Amino acid sequence: MIFRADLHVHSCLSPCGSLEMSPRDIVMKARQAGLNLLAISDHNSALNCSALNKVCEEFEDISCLFGIEVTSVEEVHNLTLFDDLQAVLDFGSFLYERLGTIVNDPLAFGDQVYVNDQDEILGEVENYLGGATSLSVEELLKEVHSRGGLFIPAHVDRASYSLSSQLGFVPMNEYDALEFSKHYYKRKAIGEDPDLVMNSEIYPHITNSDSHYLESVGIVYTEFDIEKPSIANIRKALQAGEFSIHSPW
Repeated sequence: MIFRADLHVHSCLSPCGSLEMSPRDIVMKARQAGLNLLAISDHNSALNCSALNKVCEEFEDISCLFGIEVTSVEEVHNLTLFDDLQAVLDFGSFLYERLGTIVNDPLAFGDQVYVNDQDEILGEVENYLGGATSLSVEELLKEVHSRGGLFIPAHVDRASYSLSSQLGFVPMNEYDALEFSKHYYKRKAIGEDPDLVMNSEIYPHITNSDSHYLESVGIVYTEFDIEKPSIANIRKALQAGEFSIHSPW
């Protein structure tokens, strides 16, 4: 079966995400965009994954995975994905204990609210989620794999918060894939020559919208040919090349 997946979407929990980005509204927009696989991947927290799971259970035409965009101590953003809700919630708690203790200022950084499946606010995270954890990329990779998740360095083509910007290249490691941003594919489509990311050719490449606003959900996506959405099946598809990238450009 073909799954059209946008696996990097920020909800109202991320300080950089719009308050309109509730799990329910994200699911509705994803369905309108023709997606049938979705993950919310907020900064350093999974507190809106439970609501996402409940909303997706209402519909037969969309499934979900559970993500966190983790910031390493090197200030590299990494997309981590799970198919077990409790596993991602446990990982989120683990990360919060290793996050800086700067108290969030909503006026300066943005709101950090978590909600239920009916868009009712349950609470607000106290410490700023946009900072770095105390864990290196290497330590995060091992931790995620030990918990049964996928580890994908995020938007590796970007000039900030990526492996290429922080380290200058992609180290040889057991990454499940590399994520290239939607801007990379737009630049290629209009004839620009995007900067090369050293060593990136060794790994499978995927793309996601990295949406912070509803209008961009599903603007790019990765299509997987898998029996059902699971971490094991996606890993196999990545290794076998049974996936493709789609963009409007």
